[in-house]
Amino acid sequence: MLVEGARVRLNKWQQAAVAVGSAVGALLDPRRADLIAALGETTGKPSFERVLQRMKNSPEGRAVLLDRPRVISANVSHAWDLPPNTFGAAYAKFMGSRNFSPDDRPPVRFMDTEELAYVAMRAREVHDFWHTLFGLHTNLIGESALKVIEFQQMHLPMCVMAVVGGTARFNERQRKLFFQHYFPWAIRAGMQSTDLMCVYYEQHFHEDLEDVRRKWGIIPAPAVPNQSGTS
Repeated sequence: MLVEGARVRLNKWQQAAVAVGSAVGALLDPRRADLIAALGETTGKPSFERVLQRMKNSPEGRAVLLDRPRVISANVSHAWDLPPNTFGAAYAKFMGSRNFSPDDRPPVRFMDTEELAYVAMRAREVHDFWHTLFGLHTNLIGESALKVIEFQQMHLPMCVMAVVGGTARFNERQRKLFFQHYFPWAIRAGMQSTDLMCVYYEQHFHEDLEDVRRKWGIIPAPAVPNQSGTS
């Protein structure tokens, strides 16, 4: 099976119950990736359907749908061997410096079709590619800023909820930094970049990082001095 994990069919009431329960749980513990994933799936089906259609309308997006590449260690480990100026090497550095594994993403459980399940999984798995391309940290500010970009790209309700939940945890300095610097940048960056769900990232690992940023209209995150909680 291309997208691991047993999928569960829910009626509308069950979807609402899972969405509410996941939202509450995720607010209480933002580290629960499984709850955030469930929230994204149960509230995001119309958005994923639109993303799927856009991918079908794009030559590169169609190639992704045809091949259904998975961002797992077995498929991306060669990135660690690429020249340091490449996109692949930058991704490997991002993952390695944080001791992240591409195999840690939770499976898709609440999508109706295999095709939609793959799109939801793809959106989940390219998250760290986007961190690398936009030069965003994995702290609360960086994750909140990336959720703004993800909303601009996919219009997932979960992204709005994540930003609201994330900013509620900011201290006064973080809130000022986010809304003065990162939020307006993220709005602009999300609108200016290409349709990032239609990119076959794995085929561009060998290309220069700055070249792919220019090609895809990527504006890297602003350099803000004395940023707290950088990781």
